[in-house]
Amino acid sequence: MNAIEVRDLHKHYGSHRAVAGIDLQVREGEVFALLGPNGAGKTTTTEILEGYRQRDNGTVRVLGQDPGTAGRDWRATIGIVLQTATDAAELTVRETIKHFRGYYPNPRAVEDVIDLCGLREKVNARVRSLSGGQRRRVDVALGIIGRPRLLFLDEPTTGFDPEARRQFWDLVRTLSGEGTTILLTTHYLDEAEALADRLAVIAAGRIVAEGTPRTVGGRDRAPATVSWVDGAGPHEVRTTDPIGTVVQLDGRGGISGLQVRQPSLEDIYLDLIGASA
Repeated sequence: MNAIEVRDLHKHYGSHRAVAGIDLQVREGEVFALLGPNGAGKTTTTEILEGYRQRDNGTVRVLGQDPGTAGRDWRATIGIVLQTATDAAELTVRETIKHFRGYYPNPRAVEDVIDLCGLREKVNARVRSLSGGQRRRVDVALGIIGRPRLLFLDEPTTGFDPEARRQFWDLVRTLSGEGTTILLTTHYLDEAEALADRLAVIAAGRIVAEGTPRTVGGRDRAPATVSWVDGAGPHEVRTTDPIGTVVQLDGRGGISGLQVRQPSLEDIYLDLIGASA
């Protein structure tokens, strides 16, 4: 079953087409990443799916309901971690999480969420005293306290140091393993590659590619780059047969520094958004 189904979604702001006919399906239980440059339509699309913004045209179903008209019971089944959040700065971390826990019919235990989000050492600190990365952890805690079936993560690791990012990735894997569907927007392509079962690239309000991190945009079929050094200096070629190229070079002798590089997700992503522009 699909947790999210979108058909021909449109949203305009005056003459600007923020979303220009998107089709999208996210299966239950998968981690789906939505990638794109600033202004591509990611946030608008996500806000429509969350029920925070009305669409102009198109069909949208999230957990079987239209988010534009769904009620409180439906809202209790989703969790949201926004890019920025307004918090009760004078409350402690524990008080904040406990307060939000009361909004949900089947919440997680406060202490479990504190440990899952790596907030144990700051549990009695006032939220206003936390660093930016620590506040993001509180945002994530508030997003998962209700035990959501579907979790929206909008650039969740902004401000995280490398260790905190890896810990957050483990949390996403834990939630996914419990059956939570996750829609992730991020500018970190290594994050998308590490976490996403599938992903889509959005540019100028349209989906320009969709697939797994290994296949999106024809990545699995794209030419590899073979580089080497010989008596004439350094060389580099792009080829769809890197093994054959290496065999030919090996037979020539006098070759050093031989390397084969497959296109990265970043290479494919930049090609896709560049072509769209």
